[in-house]
Amino acid sequence: MDQLKSALPEGIGIGKIHHVAVVVRDMDAALGLYGDKFGLDVEAVMDIEYDHVVIGFLPVGEVKIELVAPTDDTTGTARFLATKGEGFHHVCFEVPDIQASLDKLAELGLTLIDAAPRKGGEGPVAFVHPKSCHGVLVELIEAPGGPAWEKLGY
Repeated sequence: MDQLKSALPEGIGIGKIHHVAVVVRDMDAALGLYGDKFGLDVEAVMDIEYDHVVIGFLPVGEVKIELVAPTDDTTGTARFLATKGEGFHHVCFEVPDIQASLDKLAELGLTLIDAAPRKGGEGPVAFVHPKSCHGVLVELIEAPGGPAWEKLGY
């Protein structure tokens, strides 16, 4: 394993899993399930108008569950829900400098959905296409105070 690790390219700076996202049809019903049945507290619910979704965050230790409900039938999230149904949507990794991480991933040949960071509910985000990640949609979020925060007006 050490030989394999030394042969791998320098990492992109993943610090932790920020959240795991679940796409849902009904935000209130999903919040009820995770809150009432599993006993999780709701940290925040946000209407992200520019992405046409409502998101809810429920912390579990240092990681969060993000519930995502589309508000417009024409979005990628709505198409995902229509074709795959409710369930796992993406994993989000926190990185110190999202643009540097995106540049490195592009250099390594991954297909990016976002070549530059954009506003997200909890900081600058960008997505890597599932076809580059064994079918998993990967989101990156920049750690608080990173260089993209000021650029995006947080």
